[in-house]
Amino acid sequence: MDNKQEKYQTAYPDTYNIVKEYARENRKYQTTSEAILWETIRKNQLGVKFRRQHIIGDYIADFICLEKRLIIEIDGGYHNKKLQKDSDLLRSQWLYKQGYYVLRFTNDNVNNNIDEVRERIAEVLSQIQT
Repeated sequence: MDNKQEKYQTAYPDTYNIVKEYARENRKYQTTSEAILWETIRKNQLGVKFRRQHIIGDYIADFICLEKRLIIEIDGGYHNKKLQKDSDLLRSQWLYKQGYYVLRFTNDNVNNNIDEVRERIAEVLSQIQT
């Protein structure tokens, strides 16, 4: 598989370049919660490789393990609003149909209970059959 095909493996080629810029900005200006979680899961610390701000279709996953097809999302306070909850539900349903499992944590969970978050991620990873 050539490098160009790899980039588009989970993204839509027609919108990839536009969404790629958003993903790049998200990596550059990550939230405190994202930085905390990234330091906990990067460099195969849980036995698998994670990527951050990875494009799937027209969506950007906060963190993804492609090998296990696990997506981790960190939700800020605005995710409690009805419109955002509805949008998150549609997004998760679409991702499930693509074969991904979505695991969500709040900023508060990550900021104040990172050990529990890490344990939950490890537990889910151990249960996923590849």
